Amino acid sequence: MNTKYIDLIEQTFDFPQEEFNIENNKLIWHDINLMELAAKYGAPLKFTYLPKISENINKAKGWFQNSIDKHNYKGKYYYSYCTKSSHFKHVLNEALKNDIHIETSSAFDIDIVNKLKLEGKIKNSTYVICNGFKRDQYIKNIGDLINSGHKKCIPIIDNYEELPLLQKETSEKLLVGIRIASEEEPKFEFYTSRLGIGYKNIVTFYEREIAYNEQVDLKMLHFFINTGIKDNAYYWNELMKCLNVYINLKRVCPTLDSLNIGGGFPIKNSLAFDYDYAYMIDEIINQISKACAEAKVDVPNIFTEFGSFTVGESGAAIYEILYQKKQNDRERWNMINSSFITTLPDSWAINKRFIMLPINKWNHKYERVLLGGLTCDSDDYYNSEQHINGIYLPIYEKEKPLYIGFFNTGAYQETIGGFGGLQHCLIPHPKHLILDRDEDGNLTTTIFKEQQKSSELLSILGYNS
Repeated sequence: MNTKYIDLIEQTFDFPQEEFNIENNKLIWHDINLMELAAKYGAPLKFTYLPKISENINKAKGWFQNSIDKHNYKGKYYYSYCTKSSHFKHVLNEALKNDIHIETSSAFDIDIVNKLKLEGKIKNSTYVICNGFKRDQYIKNIGDLINSGHKKCIPIIDNYEELPLLQKETSEKLLVGIRIASEEEPKFEFYTSRLGIGYKNIVTFYEREIAYNEQVDLKMLHFFINTGIKDNAYYWNELMKCLNVYINLKRVCPTLDSLNIGGGFPIKNSLAFDYDYAYMIDEIINQISKACAEAKVDVPNIFTEFGSFTVGESGAAIYEILYQKKQNDRERWNMINSSFITTLPDSWAINKRFIMLPINKWNHKYERVLLGGLTCDSDDYYNSEQHINGIYLPIYEKEKPLYIGFFNTGAYQETIGGFGGLQHCLIPHPKHLILDRDEDGNLTTTIFKEQQKSSELLSILGYNS
């Protein structure tokens, strides 16, 4: 009878996989021995594997180029990175190696842009697409960026007041976009997105505010839905409505030449993950081509703003199981040496699933468990796993510590968790490593941030003043 953990995984999933393998009963991730990493740097431990960022960017660029060539599509493709997914410098530096563009969300984003421009990482040829609801400092910073000579800064108009506010900040020529207020999925609590301008009002807004405005050219129509890019009736219906707006707008606006389809590519959240990226891209290109051909208008350049897809699969975390609490006849709680609330906030806030696997003991028998964090909050647990009906891990042995890893955690977790700030129940933020490869392909490791110290938290709280 096969009762070892490795047997469970091999019988349940197609395993090993591209990034995961087993050597000497220990988990290997992107050819990195994670137990060696944990032994050297301790746990809890977070890390970012930079080569995965470039890998995903170039995969997407290749898929789009293949479809453009296949359909003889006359427009160009521009890959943009959605900075709110992770603002860290090492992430932006890696992403910008790949001839991409960026999308911003707030005033401080523009300060990051200016820093990267000074270092030559962002050039005047880089599109800076400014999304979000804009007021005061954000408007001023966009104006300053345009006044500095960055002609490819494109503020996306989110509401009727933003255009005159932008014009007050600069006398330079403005290239702008308009965001469509898409209709939300039927199960949403509200009908229309709070972001953007309604489908029916966009052409009239253009004719009223932009068509005869010598300072402003409309370059881009922006389309995004919260559910992301999925092969379902809702997504294709919303895309077709967006294309109808583009066609109607293009007929009266000769400067419109770009369609931004936003972000929303999913990332791997299970060993059973199955998503055909190439098919989805090919069908999007096909639908745009057909709609524009039937309407006899030029096809647009296509922009995307991939955030999680860019950086999500580069991140991971390792925890040690400190103790097992048997609360009743059926429930065994494996307690990690950190907190899910502070280190993986999406796991409890929106029930997001990550790939979770043991780092060691793959040849041991397994048991069904629950995973608990160190805080005294009842929500500090993880119970959303790929096995659906429960979490299975190698059996707990006090004298032989079990280590577990959570993978593809690189998007949003640090910013939502308040990296470097106060943590729930004052559980410190883990040590964070940056992993890279040198020119010979050898692994390099840099400590980005040590584990938080008590003095740091006490200082924030005012006790060290």
